[in-house]
This record gives sequence, structure tokens and C-alpha cells, in this order.
Amino acid sequence: MAENEDVIAAIVGIEPGGTLAGVVAGRADIMALTQQTHDGALSPETPGGLSHAERAALAWRIAKINDNKAFEDHFEAMLEKAGAPDSAARLADIWFDGGSDLRTKALIRHVDLVAHAPKDATRRDIELLQEAGIADEDIVRLSELVAFVSYQIRVAAGLQLMRGLA
Repeated sequence: MAENEDVIAAIVGIEPGGTLAGVVAGRADIMALTQQTHDGALSPETPGGLSHAERAALAWRIAKINDNKAFEDHFEAMLEKAGAPDSAARLADIWFDGGSDLRTKALIRHVDLVAHAPKDATRRDIELLQEAGIADEDIVRLSELVAFVSYQIRVAAGLQLMRGLA
């Protein structure tokens, strides 16, 4: 279910042959690994306890927290492509706290915490995920997702700044 495109290049608007394309070409290995990580974090062959739709919705939520419209559109499209039920789409609603569903509430709480203030996360925050019935493997998957999407948004922001200077 990989996207098979360079998401950052598409979002930043890196044109082949342009100045920024030349700069990025010098880091082609990093860009390729970033795309591979995107595909692995959002559309792995075996999603475990975090469905493709949940991953896309949570990534969309992170993009909203970061006020990044281009990534919001990207992750919304991924969610639609996953054929997501309304329950998954609600995860992207930054006003939704999970309602009465303990698992959903824990996922949202953790994503919001780590996306807003990662330095404030503690061992207790992991325990709350476990208490909500989220398996350790899925806690790792969730942590990877939040870290990667945050990284991806920041790389794109840096490249956009560079494009503005070129």
C-alpha cells in the first residue's frame, strides 16, 4: 500500500532541474529513506493493531496540530484511499477527545501530547496506553508514527524556507 512517490518533494514543490532539486540530490539517500519510512509508518504490509486508516487519521491530526495544510490534504487523501470508516476519520478531528472509547481516548491523548510537547511525555503516559489495552508493539508503532510525521513536516518546512531563499 506504499505511496511510491516522493511526498516531501510533491508538497514542497521541488521541480526537477531546479536549484532546490540540486540541493536535495546531494541528500538523495536521506530523501529516499524518508520516503521509505513514510510508506512503512503509514502503510505497512502488516499494520498490527493500528490500521492504515487509523494511521492516516492520526497523521492528519498531527498535520492539523502543526497547521500544515499541504500535509493535512495528503493525509486526508490517504485516509480516503484506505476506505476509512467514520470512526477512523474522527481521530483527525482535533476537537474530538475519543469520547467514551478508552482505546481511542488514549491514542488521541498520546498523539496530542507528543505532537504538542514531546518533552512532557513520561513513563506514566506509556502506562496509560497499556491500561487502555494497547499492546506494547502498537505503542512502539504509534510512537514511530508521531515521531516520523513530525519529522516529515519539519523537513518540508526547512526545504520550503530554502526554496524561498533560492
